[in-house]
Amino acid sequence: MSVITSAAPYLSLLDERDSALKVYALESLDKQVNQLWSEIANRISDIEQLFEDDHFTHRELAALLASKVYYNLGDYDSAVKYSLLAGDTFDTSENSEYVETIVSKCIDSYIKLSQKKYQDNSIVIEPQLTKIFEQMLTKCVQDDVKLALGISLESYRLDIIQQILDTQLKNGASNEVIMNLFGYLLTCCTTVINDVNFKRETLNVLITLLFNFENPDYFLITKIIVQLNEASYAHKQFKKLLNSFDLMAYQIAFDLVAIASQELLSSTLKLIEADESLDQEAINVLRLKKILSGVPTCDLDLTFLSENRNIDISILNTTKKALDGRNSLYHSAVTFANAFMHAGTTDDNFFRSNIEWLGKANHWSKFSATAAFGVIHKGNLTNGRKVLEPYLPGRTSNAHTNGGALFGLGLVYAGQHSHVLSYLLENLQKFSDVSENKDSDTILHGACLGIGATAMGLADMNLYNELNTILYADSALSGQAAALAMGLVMLGTGNEDTLNDMLTYAQETQHETIIRSLAVGIALVCYGQENKADKLIEKMLEHKDAILRYGACFTIGLAYCGTSNEDAIKKLLHVAVSDSNDNVRRASVMCLGFVLLNDYTKVPTIVELLSQSHNPYVRYGAAMALAISCSGHGLKSALDVLEPLSVDAVDFVRQGAIIAKAMILIQQNEKSYPKVTEFRDKLAATVSNKHEESLARFGATLAQGIIDAGGRNTTIQLENTQTNTLNMKAIVGLTLFTQYWYWHPLAHFLSLSFTPTSVIGVTENLKIPKIKINCFARPEYFVYPPKAEVQIEKQAEKVATAVLSTTHRARNRAAKKEKVKESKMDIDEKADSDSEKPKDESVKDSDDKTETHVSLYCKEPYEIENMTRVLPEQMKYITFTKNSRFVPFKKFKTISGIVVLKDTEPEKPFDYIKTTKEKNRKDAPLPRPFKIDPSIDNFDDIED
Repeated sequence: MSVITSAAPYLSLLDERDSALKVYALESLDKQVNQLWSEIANRISDIEQLFEDDHFTHRELAALLASKVYYNLGDYDSAVKYSLLAGDTFDTSENSEYVETIVSKCIDSYIKLSQKKYQDNSIVIEPQLTKIFEQMLTKCVQDDVKLALGISLESYRLDIIQQILDTQLKNGASNEVIMNLFGYLLTCCTTVINDVNFKRETLNVLITLLFNFENPDYFLITKIIVQLNEASYAHKQFKKLLNSFDLMAYQIAFDLVAIASQELLSSTLKLIEADESLDQEAINVLRLKKILSGVPTCDLDLTFLSENRNIDISILNTTKKALDGRNSLYHSAVTFANAFMHAGTTDDNFFRSNIEWLGKANHWSKFSATAAFGVIHKGNLTNGRKVLEPYLPGRTSNAHTNGGALFGLGLVYAGQHSHVLSYLLENLQKFSDVSENKDSDTILHGACLGIGATAMGLADMNLYNELNTILYADSALSGQAAALAMGLVMLGTGNEDTLNDMLTYAQETQHETIIRSLAVGIALVCYGQENKADKLIEKMLEHKDAILRYGACFTIGLAYCGTSNEDAIKKLLHVAVSDSNDNVRRASVMCLGFVLLNDYTKVPTIVELLSQSHNPYVRYGAAMALAISCSGHGLKSALDVLEPLSVDAVDFVRQGAIIAKAMILIQQNEKSYPKVTEFRDKLAATVSNKHEESLARFGATLAQGIIDAGGRNTTIQLENTQTNTLNMKAIVGLTLFTQYWYWHPLAHFLSLSFTPTSVIGVTENLKIPKIKINCFARPEYFVYPPKAEVQIEKQAEKVATAVLSTTHRARNRAAKKEKVKESKMDIDEKADSDSEKPKDESVKDSDDKTETHVSLYCKEPYEIENMTRVLPEQMKYITFTKNSRFVPFKKFKTISGIVVLKDTEPEKPFDYIKTTKEKNRKDAPLPRPFKIDPSIDNFDDIED
C-alpha cells in the first residue's frame, strides 16, 4: 500500500459533483487524518457543508472526519460535537488516543447534563451522547464494577445502579461481595453527591434493596437510617432482628443512641411501643426500649468517667491563686476550666471546698458558675436535678443563680429531654412576662439555653412556638437565648417556614444580640442540608447587615459540614479576603474547619497563608479552623502553623492559638507528642504572668481545662469511628463554643463535644463483666500525663565549691572507667535475660522532629480491664481473647464505645462492675414480722 504524502488530490475530489468521488475522498482522508490533518483543516468548512447537506448519503462520515480534524486542532468541544453527529461511524471500541479522549469528554459532558436534568427536567440530552455513555459503562462493568457504580451514581442514574447490582446477583456474586458494593455506594453517596434530594432518593433505593436480602448488613442499614433520619426504617429493622438476633438489635440500638438525633430515637421508640405485633412485656423488647431511651448509655459513660477520673487538682488550685477572683473574666475562666476538667465525673469538690472564692462571683459569673454544675454532672440522670435543686427558682432569690441552674439542668440532661423538658417549659411560661419581674429576663435566658441543650434535634414545633413567643417579646437577653434554642430544637431539619420566620425577624429587630443568635440558629437548622441551603446562603451573603453575613458563613460551614465541597470552600475563602467586616472574615476562615472535617490533614496547608494575614481577626479564624478540624488528632502540621500564632502580638490571636493547641493536644502525652509538657508549662506560665493581657490569660485557663477534659478520659471527636458518620452533638457543641467571643456562658456548650474514650463491654442483660482485654500496642504511648503535684520539687542548689583543674581531670578519668564497667555489665545481663523483649527497630527516637510516624504495634499484648481508658489511636490494637467466655457479637475493625458481648456460658455466674446508678440504688428494708388477724382476714365476707 502506497503512503499518501499529500491530501491535495483527495481534497480536490470534494469539489466534484459525483457523490461516489466525495465518499472515496472522505474515506481516504479519514485513514490518513492523523498525518494530514493540517492540510485537511484548510477545507474544514467544505467537510462541514457535506454533513449539512441532507441529500448526501454519507453525512456521518463527514462528521467523523470533521471531529478528528478538530481533535488534532485542539478544539475538543467541536470534536465532541461532531463525534456525536457521526452516529455509528464513531466506533467506541477503537483503541486509539482520539477515541479515548472523546469518550472521556463525552462522559464528563453527560454527567454534567444528567445532573442538571435531575433538577430541571426540560433539559434534553442527545441520544447519541446517552448511547456512548451507556456503551462505555457496560464495558466498564466487566473491568471494574465499583468504578461503573461510581460513574452511574455521579451521573444520577439509579436505574443503571440497580441493573449492575441485579447482574452481579445473577452472576452468582457472594453476599459479602454484594454488601461490599453497597458499602462502596454508601460512601460515594455521602462524599460525592451534592444534591440532597438525589442523595435521599439514592439512600431510599439502597435501603429498600438491602431489606430484600435474606442476610443484609444491618450495620450498613443503620448508617443509612441515620443519614435519612427515618424512624420507620429503624422500626422495620428492629422488628426483623428481635427474637432472631437480639444481641445485634442491642448493639445497633447502642450505636443509634451514639449517632442519631433525638427525633429519630423518640420516633422509633413510639413506633415500637405502638406495634401490636410485638409483645411489649417480652424481655428482649423491654431491653431494646430501655437502650433506645439512652439511659443505659448515660449510666455507662458516667460510671466510666467517675471511676477513672485522673484530675490534677493542683493545676486548678494554682490557677485560682494566680487569678484575681474579683475579676469576673478571671472568675469565669477558672469556672470553665473546672467544669471542663470535671465534665461528666460528678466530682464537684473544687467548688464545695472553695466556697469563699465561689462567693466572689457576681452577676453573669454567678450564672456561669452555677451552670458549671450541669457540665460536671452531665449524664447524671439519677441525681442531676437533686444537685441543682438548691439553686433552682423557688429555692433561692438570686436570678443569675436561678438562670444558671436551669441552663445547667439542660446540660445534665443534654439529649435526654424526657426527664426535665416539662419542668423547663413550666419555668419558661412562668417567667415569660418580663414586665412583671425585672429578674425574669435572666431566668428566661437560662431556661431557653437549658431547653435548647436538652431538646437538641427534637424537631418539636410546639416547643419551637413556645420559644418563638419569648423571641417576639424582643428582649435582648431572653431573645438571644430563645433564638439559639430555636435553632437547636430544629437542628438539621431545614424547615423552610422556620428559616423564613427567623430570617424575617432578624431583619426587623434592632438588637444585635438577637440578630446574631438568629443567624447562628439559622445555621443550626441548615445543618447537613448542603445545596438546599444555597439560596438562603446567597441571600444572607449579599445582605448589608454584617451580622447576617456572619451567620451565612456558619450556614455554609454546617450545611456542608464534613463534605469538603469545593464550592463551599471557594465561597468561604472569597469572603475571607473580600468582606469589609472583620468578624465576617474571622467566621469564614473558622468555618473552613467544619467543611473539611473529613479531610482534616489538608486544613493546615489551606489556612497557612491566612495565618500570616495582616488582619488579626483572620489569624484568629485560622487558629480556630485548625482547632475545629484537627481536634483530638495531635496533628504536627497543625501545631506548626499554630506555633507563631501562640506568640502573636495581638492578645486574642494568642488566646485562639492556645485554645486550638489544647484541643488538638487533648489526651496526648510526652511520648505521643514530645512538646506537650512544654506546652503545659507554658499555659501555667501564661496564667501566672501578671503582665500578660487578660484575654491571653483567659485563653490559657480555658486551655488547661480542655487539655484535661473529663478527668483526662474524654476527647473531642467530631466523627464516629465505628460508623464513619459525623458526631452531630459534638459539632453543635463546638459551633456554640466559638460564640464565647460574644457571650462567655456559651463556652459551657463545649462539654457536648467531649466524647468518652473507652471500651465498655456489656452483656445482653446490660451488666459489665470483670474481664481482661488485650492491647497489642506500646503502653507508654497511652499513659496519663504525670500530675504536677506528684513531681518532686527541686531542692535549693548549694553553693559550688571551687575545684582545681587537676582534680577535675582525675574525677573525669575515674568516671569514664566506671561507666565502661557498667555498660559491659548491662550488655551481659541483657544477653542472658530471657524476659527482655526485642527492641522494635522500626521505631525511631520520638525526639526526632522529622519523624512523622511511629510504629505502635507490639507482638506481646498487655491486658487492660473492661471499662478503662482506651485512646482513639489505641483502639485499632484492641482485641478480645478468642477463647474467652465473653466475646463481641459484632466483628469490629476498631473496637470502641459500648460493645455488646455474647456470653458463651450463660448458666454460670460472673463478677460484674456496678454502675453509678446501681450503686445509688438502695435496697428496700425488710418488713418487720407480723401476724394475720383471722377476724380481719376473712375473704368469704368480701363480695365480688
